Amino acid sequence: MSFHRYVALGDSFTEGVGDPDPTRPNGLRGWADRVAEVLAQQTDDFGYANLAVRGRKLGPIVAEQLDAAIALEPDLVTIHGGGNDVLRPRVDIDALARTYDDAIARLTATGARVVMFTIFDPGGRGIYGPVRGRMAIFNEWVREIADRHGATVVDMWRMRDIEIAGVMDTDRMHLNSDGHTHMAHAVLEAIGVEHGLEPVTVPPLPVLGRREQWRANARWTREFLVPWVHRRVTGRSSGDTVSAKHPHLSRLT
Repeated sequence: MSFHRYVALGDSFTEGVGDPDPTRPNGLRGWADRVAEVLAQQTDDFGYANLAVRGRKLGPIVAEQLDAAIALEPDLVTIHGGGNDVLRPRVDIDALARTYDDAIARLTATGARVVMFTIFDPGGRGIYGPVRGRMAIFNEWVREIADRHGATVVDMWRMRDIEIAGVMDTDRMHLNSDGHTHMAHAVLEAIGVEHGLEPVTVPPLPVLGRREQWRANARWTREFLVPWVHRRVTGRSSGDTVSAKHPHLSRLT
């Protein structure tokens, strides 16, 4: 199977945060770029656009990116959203699902192959433990919406073949380069495209002593958690000054 026009929608996950590459727009590569690189090798008239912007909640993703994506007449669309919503102190997941359902209905009506994602399973401990339940509920909505409209789901919640902590960036919020490679592999497998990407293997994580754990947690709190909370309190987003890195169809090689 080959695709000719691929458009990626979403937030930091799709923009590629955690997979730095100073030679690329926004200084990021990411799984979507990796998928586009494979697809570009299979057809001469391939175009790729990535409209994702870090920090975006689902509502703004739909409001800012959906019409632009449809106007590009894609035959493949990936969309990831909702993660930034479920992390907020309050969220109406049912209303969120209705927004998502409407968006997926519009995308699939174009005839494009549409790929959605569930949120990864954070486990019952750590910073995401308290919101694990709402993540699970949101993921069930994603699967139901995909079933209703014939979309493909890359189910990160059910990825038990790799240790999540081993493919997370130091901010504990985004995938690292290995994680983005793993996700590109999963997407290409889901859409039935032949590729040469090898499955990612992650070595066992080092076991830290109590003092080392305390230092690591203190550093993470200072460098990542406090700035994140400050942005929430002040109503700002990490994407306020960021633009889509590939707003128009272009070819990656």
